[in-house]
Formats: sequence, C-alpha cells, structure tokens
Amino acid sequence: MIYIVEDNSEIREMEAYALKSSGFEVNAFDCGKSLDEAIKTHIPDLFVLDIMLPGEDGLSILKRLRTQESTSNVPVIMLTAKSSELDKVKGLDLGADDYIAKPFGVLEFVSRVKALLRRSGMVNVEAAEPKIISLGDVSLDEAKHVVTAGSENVELTYKEYELLKLLVSHPGLVYSRQQLLEKIWGIDFKMDTRTVDMHVKTLRQKLGERGAIIQTVRNVGYKAQ
Repeated sequence: MIYIVEDNSEIREMEAYALKSSGFEVNAFDCGKSLDEAIKTHIPDLFVLDIMLPGEDGLSILKRLRTQESTSNVPVIMLTAKSSELDKVKGLDLGADDYIAKPFGVLEFVSRVKALLRRSGMVNVEAAEPKIISLGDVSLDEAKHVVTAGSENVELTYKEYELLKLLVSHPGLVYSRQQLLEKIWGIDFKMDTRTVDMHVKTLRQKLGERGAIIQTVRNVGYKAQ
C-alpha cells in the first residue's frame, strides 16, 4: 500500500492512477489530517508527500512520521514544485529517502517508487507488478513496458500505451470518449474528445493489421475485441 498526500486534485489522481496501473494499492489524500486518520488503521509501505500543502506542510508531516515508532522506518518520497537545493536538503535531513521536483514524468515517478521499495525491502515489487496482458496477437509486458504485435515490437507513447492497456485489459467493455479522457488523461481533464479519436487512429496504425482489435462503437466510444 502506498499513501499519497497531494492537494492538487489533478496531480493526485495522475499519481494514483499511474501507481495503480503498475499493480500497487494506493490511497490518496489532500491533507495531513486525512493521512493521520488512515495511519491509525493501516501503515503503508511507502509515503509520497508533497511539500506545499495547505495547513501542515509536507516537511512537518515528514518530521512527525519520523518521530512516530510505527512510521519511523517507512520510506518517504518528497514531491515539490520548488527546485532549490535548500528545500531538498531540508527534506533529506528530516529523513526523506528520495526527492522529485515538479514537473516530473509519470514513468520516472513510477520507476523511482519501485526503486525505493526495492531498496527498502518493504514490499516485493516484482510480485506487485502485473506481467503480461494479451488479446489476440497483441501483448503488453508490464514489467518491461514493451508492446508486441505478433512478433514485432511496437513503439508507443505513454498515453497510447495506457489507452491500449485499458482496452486490452477489459475486452468487450465499451468505453465512451469521455470515460477514456478521465481514465487516461486524468479526472476532470478538460480536452476535446477528438483527442481520443486521434490517439486511437495512431494506435491502430502502429499496430498494423492487428489494430483491428480496437473497435469503434458508433455514437458511444471504443472497445477491444
């Protein structure tokens, strides 16, 4: 289990979605008070703390976690929009295990989480990761983040990969364009739904003849079959 504390709802949902897609259980909170309530019932394997929070900031939360016996050894990653060396030093001096400055890439974020969990030995990361997702001749290797169509590797962008994974993971299930925007681009992400159509078109082209597994459901959206 990973606990995230981030007051920006879009960033919080993006972080949670990325980790859940990598096989982790996640609880996300917008403030330290909500985190405290969760800790009373369950201690996570890792904390992800934003520094700039309303009320109690991330550094204060970190200091408190390190003084409590139940959380003193739980790994912590600090996230912040600040990039000054002083902020990084403060976090590390208080006991943070890693530090990522915003903006950051989603793949880097997930990779840093996995690396810290491996180093800490708090959880078996390999066991947490789903391995192969397949539909027909199309396969996604989650551990390696590699897509194959038949015997050919297919180079996809992050959004294309996540779109394909969602559809292939739920064959036959129809997703509306708005649902796909919310799940792949983030909750309440404001964007023309034609963005989904463009990504599906490109994805089909990259998959070649096997792109036919992504089917259009007229006036609704898309499904994989």
